[in-house]
Order: sequence, then structure tokens, then C-alpha cells
Amino acid sequence: MRIRKGDKVRVISGLKKGKTTKVVSVDHEAGKVLVEGVNTVKKHVRPNKRNPQGGILEIDMPIDISNVQLVCESCNQPTRVGARILPDGSKERFCKKCNASIGQISPPKKSRVSK
Repeated sequence: MRIRKGDKVRVISGLKKGKTTKVVSVDHEAGKVLVEGVNTVKKHVRPNKRNPQGGILEIDMPIDISNVQLVCESCNQPTRVGARILPDGSKERFCKKCNASIGQISPPKKSRVSK
């Protein structure tokens, strides 16, 4: 999975199709992402210490990671994400449309760094 917390994504299926928003959290084991303002549900809550009033809360629920697509910051379009290894041994994410770097995945390897 090449989507991370804080990435800008566009929803590509479901009720909120076409909405561009930010990723709040990623669950790699379940393959789900929590996205701001998407898949909002109403939950009825009894009065307790955290919520003394009780009532109906609106909370965001996770959606499948296959239903979102990363939006590239340089070309500002939803795109597929690739990974490539740079000459110094570091690994980075890149936009498949404009070939721009999106961010580093892993630091440079010590064996490839020349001294």
C-alpha cells in the first residue's frame, strides 16, 4: 500500500465519488483508510463521563483502500503511485503520470553510499 497518513486523495467509488480530501489514518492489516468527511455514520451514545449529554454523534468510518486514489501535488490529478530505488539506495514514491517524486519510503542503504 502506497497511501500514507496526510496524503491528499480522491474517492473513486461510493456515495462521495469525486470528493478530494485528506487521509486521517491507514490500517495496513485490514486494507482500510480513514478519510475526512467520507463514510460518515451516526452513532447513538449513552451519557457517560466523556459525553455527559449523550445523543447522536457523527463519526467517520474507514473505507477500503481500493476506493481512493492519490492526488499528485505537482500535476494535481489522481494518479497511480509507483516505487523506485534511487542510485544511493533509498526508495521513493513517484507519480506515474508526471514522474514527480511524492516522498521517500526508506532511507539510503549504507552499502550503496559512497564515501
